[in-house]
Amino acid sequence: MGLGSVRIILVEPAGPLNVGSVARVMKNMGLRALVLVNPQCDFLGEEARQMAVHGWDILEAAQRVETLAEALTGCQRAIATTARVRAFPPPLESPRVALPWLLEDTIPSALIFGPEDRGLSNIELNYAQRFVCIPSSSEYPALNLAQAVAVCCYELYQTTQEQQNFRQIPSTSDTMEVAALDVLEGYYEHLEAVLLKIGYLYPHTAPSRLQKFRYLLNRATPTKEEVTMLRGILRQIEWALQFQPRSMNDNPHGMPSDHSEPNPF
Repeated sequence: MGLGSVRIILVEPAGPLNVGSVARVMKNMGLRALVLVNPQCDFLGEEARQMAVHGWDILEAAQRVETLAEALTGCQRAIATTARVRAFPPPLESPRVALPWLLEDTIPSALIFGPEDRGLSNIELNYAQRFVCIPSSSEYPALNLAQAVAVCCYELYQTTQEQQNFRQIPSTSDTMEVAALDVLEGYYEHLEAVLLKIGYLYPHTAPSRLQKFRYLLNRATPTKEEVTMLRGILRQIEWALQFQPRSMNDNPHGMPSDHSEPNPF
């Protein structure tokens, strides 16, 4: 386990001062992998450089990508920072409770931060498996981007120090390769297409209901082989649909003639 496997992902950062400050605190706390999703500022400009100080090499090596999905390619665990109260589990956790999970074993993982003006959207939050909210005073609870990153980087660094000092026993979890997040995203897209085709989902309710499938699989942490098996089931369903009786094609949802929507959940 170690800090080298953790990516700090900034989604659409708008302030070069913030990005430079993030690079500096990453250098302070031993993190090196910075990924910028569609940055809205000159992250290599003079303002960013002045704030980065000796963390300039972090900025120079930062990976720039267009989408959050691309930033998470190869990652097997992801935590998103948010102040939003989600309508379903998992609950919001403190950094001290949740972040050590990113350091278990030597697997690629990510910590995601949203834009300064809006935070992460619900769609962006869907890419994460756990959610962190930094506790702060109710009098003024809002932290800026660089401050939030600093708190989380500090907690990650402290975790590694405690593990070294107390010689904690490494995780003995299953050594099978956990499916990467991009592999899971491919499955979710395939699942949505099939469930829409058979009438289990409807376009206007699909996003909210698919969130429950995401939560189910995120808790299960399936392996790459298990996701391949699940996609095989979907492909077999698609094949079977080609040969279903004509009557089923006329009424693919298996619904009464009034087409009232079923309630599978």
